[in-house]
This record gives sequence, C-alpha cells and structure tokens, in this order.
Amino acid sequence: MDNKKQKESKLLLIPKVEQYIEYVIGMIIKLPRVEKFSIGTEYKTSVYQILKNVMLLNKIGKNEQREIMHILNNIDADLSAQRIYLRIMKKARWIDEKKFKTAMEQIYEIGKLIGGLIKYYAKNNKE
Repeated sequence: MDNKKQKESKLLLIPKVEQYIEYVIGMIIKLPRVEKFSIGTEYKTSVYQILKNVMLLNKIGKNEQREIMHILNNIDADLSAQRIYLRIMKKARWIDEKKFKTAMEQIYEIGKLIGGLIKYYAKNNKE
C-alpha cells in the first residue's frame, strides 16, 4: 500500500463508519428496554469511540506512526468488542439473523480497511 492508497483508505473509513453507525443506532433503538440501556449503551459508546478515533486518525501527520498504530489498534479492539456484542444480541434473540449479518458485514468492511492500514504502518514503522 503506497502513501496515496493509505490516505484513500483513511478517508474511505469516514463514510463507512457513518453508515455503520446509522445502521447500529437503528438496531439498538429496537432492542428491549433493559438491553437497550445495558448492552445497547456499551455498543453505542464503542461505536462512537471508533468514530472519534477515525477522525483523530485523519488529523495525525504521517510522521507520527506510533500514535497512528495506537489509534488503529484501539479501533481494531473496539470492532472486536462489537462483534461480541452482536453475537450476544443474536444468541439472546434481541436481533434477527438479517440484522446480525448486515452489521457483521459492515464491521468486516471497516476491519479490512483498518487491517490494511495496520499492515502498512507496521511495515513502515521500523524505529
């Protein structure tokens, strides 16, 4: 991944994360009341943290690779937590198979971009 592709990946993250947040918020609103305010709150917090980290990622200069790697790893950890939240919600039958698959596909797309950026910065972070 060259520098231009790396920049495009960072910019592509923003609309993908926005689309994912819109979908997830709609899904959380329809959860049963108790779950909406427990797992739903945790899920929303994690989703918004990803958005903040993506925005921060676009503000950091390319010379601050350690900071970029830290942010990318935080985003990756949040995505992993969200996969678990989704599996719990599906297993408890708070969401159906279609919502589960759609959200997982969106996480997968974001994860691919994050994984590509992690590989790029890990390869070029030979300090």
